[in-house]
Amino acid sequence: MGLPPQVLKRRIATELRDCGKYLGSDFKFDSERAEFPIRIDMHMSKVVGYEAPGKATTEHEFYIILTEEYGMQKPEVRWKSKIFHPNIMDPEDGGYVCTKMLDTWDFGTPLLTFLRGVEILVSNPNPMSPFGTESCMDAAKYFSDDSPKFDAEIHYGGTQ
Repeated sequence: MGLPPQVLKRRIATELRDCGKYLGSDFKFDSERAEFPIRIDMHMSKVVGYEAPGKATTEHEFYIILTEEYGMQKPEVRWKSKIFHPNIMDPEDGGYVCTKMLDTWDFGTPLLTFLRGVEILVSNPNPMSPFGTESCMDAAKYFSDDSPKFDAEIHYGGTQ
């Protein structure tokens, strides 16, 4: 069982205000009018991701759903813009976002932590744990095959 609705709405209002300060955005949340589930449409820019193999983008659209169990339950995220990522389904496949990054979610985890996690996930795909859709599997292969490779030559005794 979650928090009483009015207490939960105040928590959400506070967390959205904190998110707004961090992101430089103004989240207008009216706790008096709010009803669950609450959907927050997000536009994220200046975060590098991919629309297709080798085609970078810095503009992303997704939404977050907060239920009356928020706090006890982590938010749900659905992607709306085109993305080529092993851990984010293409919108045509449902737009689900792997939130394993928040497996340690607990009552005290704020929404800002969640948003930072989504930001990090977009730029740092994990090809070792893809969703099973064709686009996610293709992205996993792409990011595995095209990951940075390093060669090294070691010198001893001050030789160059």
